[in-house]
Amino acid sequence: MHNDKDVMRDIFSEIFENQPLDPMVSARQGGRPSLRKRFYERAHAGEAAGEGGYPVLLDGKPVRTPLRRPLAAPSQALARTIADEWHAQADVIDPARMPLTRLANVAIDAVGAHGAAVADEIAAYLGSDLVCYRADTPAGLVEKQSEVWDPVLAFARDQLGARFIQVQGVMHAAQPAEAVAAARKAIPADVWRLAAVSSITTITGSALLALALAQGALDKDAVWAAAHVDEDWQMSQWGRDDMALARRAFRHAEFEAAATVLALAQ
Repeated sequence: MHNDKDVMRDIFSEIFENQPLDPMVSARQGGRPSLRKRFYERAHAGEAAGEGGYPVLLDGKPVRTPLRRPLAAPSQALARTIADEWHAQADVIDPARMPLTRLANVAIDAVGAHGAAVADEIAAYLGSDLVCYRADTPAGLVEKQSEVWDPVLAFARDQLGARFIQVQGVMHAAQPAEAVAAARKAIPADVWRLAAVSSITTITGSALLALALAQGALDKDAVWAAAHVDEDWQMSQWGRDDMALARRAFRHAEFEAAATVLALAQ
């Protein structure tokens, strides 16, 4: 007979390892996934347990990650927010609606053991960052990119000591090695913040936007808008793209989770 820890682990693994998270992927695979029924009454944050942080509890029992580690956050505020995500589940537990829990899993199970590799991936984006590649036409898009992206390059220059060059068109051009090296120093070493910066980098296509948010140079709304300058311009010219907006809504939930970690993981 399983003890409580085994049951919790099995449930957690079933929910988070075997379900497609993106609803569009789920649709391509044949409709709604089979979701586990809610099995707990209360989700809440516990008291700090040494270096393990503040645990997330379901009916007083610890939640565990897929690698059987306690799901615990470095601050009580963050643990409460993760618990709120569990509490918000209604009749079933839908992992597509739990981006903060998924990011916590990544931080605890993966980033902690592979921090250097994660930082390398972020640094790779610095070599071909979204905000460095500019359109040469039409004039309206050129102007909008300059308006939104030039302050990001100014942040890199003034606060990180990293002078990146602008490139017109989509052909790759190498950035100065000293600029990449200077910006790389700003990549956080803390596991949770590193996981958040990695997530934002992947979602936006820009490590500089992720670092600007992590350093408080831009707020999350400005970063999100900056990541979608091109897409928004296209829709302003050609009309609403419902599929693109659906994908964006899913990514935005992931982005908000990462921004929450940056705000609360102190």
